[in-house]
Order: sequence, then C-alpha cells, then structure tokens
Amino acid sequence: MPSTALAGIRVLDLSRILAAPLATQMLADLGAEVIKVERPGSGDDSRTYGPPFAVGPEGDRTDTAAFYLSCNRNKRSVTVNHATLAGQDLIRALAARSDVVVENFRAGTLAKYGLGHESLRALNPRLVYLSVTGFGQTGPYAERPGYDGIFQAMSGMMSVSGHPDEPMKVGVSMVDILTGLYASTAVLAALRHRDATGEGQFVDLSLLDCGLASLSHFAMNYLVSGEVPRRRGNGGYGGIPSQAFACADQPIFLVAGNDKQFAGFCAAAGRTDLLQDERFATTSARIAHREEILPVLEGVLRTRTRDEWLAVLAEHDVPAGPFNEMPEVFADPQIRHREMLVEVEDPVSGRLPLLANPIRFSATPVEGYTPPPALGEHTAEVLGELADVTEPQLAELRARGVV
Repeated sequence: MPSTALAGIRVLDLSRILAAPLATQMLADLGAEVIKVERPGSGDDSRTYGPPFAVGPEGDRTDTAAFYLSCNRNKRSVTVNHATLAGQDLIRALAARSDVVVENFRAGTLAKYGLGHESLRALNPRLVYLSVTGFGQTGPYAERPGYDGIFQAMSGMMSVSGHPDEPMKVGVSMVDILTGLYASTAVLAALRHRDATGEGQFVDLSLLDCGLASLSHFAMNYLVSGEVPRRRGNGGYGGIPSQAFACADQPIFLVAGNDKQFAGFCAAAGRTDLLQDERFATTSARIAHREEILPVLEGVLRTRTRDEWLAVLAEHDVPAGPFNEMPEVFADPQIRHREMLVEVEDPVSGRLPLLANPIRFSATPVEGYTPPPALGEHTAEVLGELADVTEPQLAELRARGVV
C-alpha cells in the first residue's frame, strides 16, 4: 500500500499566481510529485507579491513573499524558458514522463509554442492536461485576462456579499481558492478515468464558471423564485437566527438552523415565550417574519457578554462562535488540537510556519511537509533525472538563458 494517496503520480506544474498553484499544492500534499516550472530570473509572479515577505533567521527580510509561500509547498522548482526552442524541448521531455500537466496561461498561448494539449498528448496519450483560465477556452471572453476580484464581481458573488447599499468583495481570493479545489478534484477524476481506460483528457476550467458555481443555493433560490437575493451584511439566508449579533461587549455569530436549536436558544436566553408566538414557532415562520424577530433577538443578546453567551449556548447545544482575529485563531484550543499550524525547516528563513492541509486520512496521512522551493532549486536534479541533461549540457543551457 502506498504511504501517500497519490504516490507514483507526477505533475508538471506550468502555473503561477494562486488558483492553479493551489491545485497542484493540494496534489503535492496528497503525495504526488509536483515539478514547478518557472521563468529563469523572475519565476512565478507571486514570489514578489509582498510585503509581507518571509523573514530570515536573523530577522532580515528575504525576497520571498508570503503569498508565494501559501501555495507552493511540497514542490520542486525548475527554471525553463518556454519561449526558446530548447526550453520547449525540455518541457516536452518532462511532459512525456508525467501523468498530469497543469497550466494557467491565456487560452491558446502554449499551443503557439508546441506545448498545448494536442502536441503533448501526441507524446503521451495518458496525459491529463488541465488548463485554468479566467473565462475558459471558448466564448466571446476567452482571450481576456482577469483576476479574482473581477470574477467575484462578474459571477454574482459580490451581488450577494456586503451591505444592502454596498456590494462587497469577499476578503480572501475566494474564486481563486474555489477554482483550485475544483481543479484538484477534476484532476483526480481524470486520473481515475485514465486508469480505467488508458486515455488521458483535456480539462477546461474557468474562474468565472467556478465563481458562479460557488453561488450554490443563492443561485438556485433565484432560478426557482425569480427573486434577486438581497445583501444582508453578516446575516444569512438559512434559519433564523443565522447572523452576527452584538453582545454587551463583543459580537458573536449565532446560528439556530432548526426548531430544536431555536428552542435551545430560547431556553438559554430565558425567552421560551417566543416559542408560543406562531410567527416564530417554526423555521419557515421565522424566515417569513425575519424583520419582526431580529430586533427581539438583538435586544436579548445585548444583555450578556460574549463569553457568557458562548458558555450558555454551548450548554444548550446551540451553534455559536466568536469573531476571532488572526492571533485568536491560532491560539484557539481546537485549532491547536487539530494541528492546523505546522513548522518546517527552511534554508532561507529558518523555521517557516505553514497552514496544514485540513484532510485527515486514516491510511495515507498528509505529512512530511517541505518548504516552498527557491527559484530553480531543483533544476539540475530534475532535468538530470527526467530529461537526461548532463552537467555540461546544463551549463550550456544556462549560458543561453534556457534554464
């Protein structure tokens, strides 16, 4: 039995920035060998997306941005200039011995260099080729560039986020992150098909598509009812209550998603009389009378402190949680117990903190993290292993700006 879930799978990662590198990092965490190909000299654009930058052992700033560190662990870095004929030959040699290629160039770009799906498939029919683009391979916008905020706006995500008078971007690059998850899932499905049939395939993934797909029940509510969803700030669309509430000192987020939980809240609050009011007695009734019950709940929750509410709500099995800033997040006993923060030895910064992969396997655990690689750190090693490049040949390629 393999020690990791994807042991024996090799991924050639031609991507940069966030969405596709997150996908290949996921595959690397699961045990795939991921070879990250970067431009000589500059590398992945995200290496310079700082501050903040990683700090060295003596407290001095390094040249590696935290942004890059967030999505490139467990990989090996090779520098190859794909715009040169020799560089194209090297990438083809690596693709011929890989299971997966992941790229996020604009539609049609790599085909101009003989590195598109059809060209690489001719060398390796078992190859799974994943292309992540802003708008997909087809359609009137296919050749446009784009970034996460644009797709949050265009997909409708911002239309349901924020306050009633102000659409708002989700704080993190949510479309990139969701696309990375869709991408890793797509690769795993394509590998399963490959193993069953012997044939690889092309996967066309669009950030705009993924942003829209992520609207889930918001989109479905609109499609069923024709009603445009309203922005509710920190309020939700589920059972009532399902939103942020101010307490006597600090706020909490409270969700009573069903009648049992609402009854528990009423008991915790000493307001069981609310259960006798037909406007509030059931989930559907509370949703229909949202504007009437919310002021009542707001008044009740302001009568105690955050910690007092969290304690009594926990006693009554009512879901609630505090609003944690980052220091509180990483100090939380549940987060610490789940070991969501790991540290690795890094030759540049010494001890490097990383977010752990949240998947917990019983038989093939995610473990043994390696730090995100320095630019070109493994060029000689990988090209020697997989492209039969000798040291004299490597020196010549470097002199010519190929690697």
